Amino acid sequence: MHLQEWTMKEQEQLIHFMTTNTWPYDGHSHPGRDIVEKAIEEGGYESDEVKTFWVINKDKEKVGIVKIYDLQEQIPLFDLRIADGWRGQGYGPKALKLVADYVFEMEEQKIRLEGHTRHDNLAMRKTFERAGFVKEAHLRNAWFAPKEQSYYDAVTYGITREDYAKGTTTPVVWEDGEGKRGETHIPRIPTEFESKRLVMSAAEIEDALDVWNAVCQSHDRLVKWVPFARTMPTLEETTESLRKAKADFVMRKDLRFHLAEKESGLFIGCIGLHRIDWKIPKFEIGFWLDTKFEGVGYMSEAISRVTKLAFEDLGARRVEIRCDEENVKSRAIAERLSFSLEGILQQDALDFEDNSLRNTCIYAKIK
Repeated sequence: MHLQEWTMKEQEQLIHFMTTNTWPYDGHSHPGRDIVEKAIEEGGYESDEVKTFWVINKDKEKVGIVKIYDLQEQIPLFDLRIADGWRGQGYGPKALKLVADYVFEMEEQKIRLEGHTRHDNLAMRKTFERAGFVKEAHLRNAWFAPKEQSYYDAVTYGITREDYAKGTTTPVVWEDGEGKRGETHIPRIPTEFESKRLVMSAAEIEDALDVWNAVCQSHDRLVKWVPFARTMPTLEETTESLRKAKADFVMRKDLRFHLAEKESGLFIGCIGLHRIDWKIPKFEIGFWLDTKFEGVGYMSEAISRVTKLAFEDLGARRVEIRCDEENVKSRAIAERLSFSLEGILQQDALDFEDNSLRNTCIYAKIK
């Protein structure tokens, strides 16, 4: 994949690209030819301050376009757009890394690169994070949407020359006491990581059918222990739950990961870090497995890896596993992984079948 500089000879191709794709988070979600032509005439795509590039995939297809502007300044900005038919295939982060390569290899020694998006544009926010950018600002009511005649919050992401050169990501340290006990600090969270036999990836809406099939297949086993399975979910409900999970992941409110066999790529279950308190930080691990994949140690392997992530990457001081007192399998996993039973909460939950009172075991590891 590479960037190919756009030229005025390709004006019609640019107009076609901009007018035949949709841009739901832009001021003009369906720009007309006149708008694009005017922008071209006024130097909005090519000038001393602006350069535009096609995003070309390995098959030499034009899958997107990126405009880099304020090139005479020390801090350029960019506008990246991937065509409708190519979204969700990983082109965004790759293109953004190429943009960073271009900017930081300029002779002028640019000091940083930044971009802005609407706060609810989850795909673009994930693109920023996967390309090594750091969220640096959240601006309330700063993004006007003409179609809705309303304002949305905006977010700013940036990458510095130092981070680019070292291949690191440095979280923002605020001036008002970052680092004190009780001060919220959220480190960078990987969207994908592995164990010996498994791949763990942040929940995606596109996984809905796999998740729904697994829940349906395993419903008889899950229904007693997992609250979301107390009624058989529909595919639409599963999709909506994934949409919320993705938003919660971006906002760092809840971290849900999907499990897949490394060898086959098959979806096998779900694991997550829930009830998060970033001020400590502490997490609760929740998990479930498709019954077809039980009995080979997958869940123990997944919990071990996520526990390592929590302590080593996210700075956890406490990680919990909570389960029903009679959930023998979950208790066995917690004990096998050396979680300590700290207590049993008496009459802490209701049985969904007969409303009888249930006891909850709390296992934990601390650092």
